[in-house]
Amino acid sequence: MNDHYFSSQPHTASKPRTITVRLAGREVDVTTDAGVFSPSRLDPGTAVLLKNLPAPPTGDILDLGCGWGPISLQAGLEARDDDTEVRVWALDVNERSLSLTRENAKAAGLTSVTPVLAQDIPDSVQFSAIWSNPPIRVGKDVLHELLLTWLPRLVPGGEAWLVVSKNLGADSLATWMSENLPGAWDVRREASAKGFRVLVVRKLEVPEV
Repeated sequence: MNDHYFSSQPHTASKPRTITVRLAGREVDVTTDAGVFSPSRLDPGTAVLLKNLPAPPTGDILDLGCGWGPISLQAGLEARDDDTEVRVWALDVNERSLSLTRENAKAAGLTSVTPVLAQDIPDSVQFSAIWSNPPIRVGKDVLHELLLTWLPRLVPGGEAWLVVSKNLGADSLATWMSENLPGAWDVRREASAKGFRVLVVRKLEVPEV
């Protein structure tokens, strides 16, 4: 694997293209590029996730592994439609992905989407929701570290909505999260379609003693 979408600086030559995808109930023209995840289409896993997501809650929303931005764009568009105050943190390690998400958010007239590297998110920020097609192919150790880093930053009662391929271990990941996330959590399978599971991980509110 010489150059992948989880490289910080893709070595693949830039080849921008425009594709049309359906987000938040409308057709949206977006710019994609070589060296990012799924540059030619809205990937099937993300499509399954977007079909099942709830309306974006008020507050800070984390798009973990934003790619060219479909999840962030849907969150921003739906929030604008519903007049919901949100700040969407579009997080990726890939600088090209962040640039594309920034460009696509600007084209859609969204000021609520902020493309960032991990170190750009203040430690004080807690998330009302996390929406993600997580980068399973980075390997279990890296994936587990990502989940242990970001899911605990949900507010009590906040939910992470994740889409994972059944063939790449969705069920075992659900079990792992139930057993390894710190604190009290509810992990459930919300939907299953086209070989993907949508997992919902809710941070439980623990009453003070």
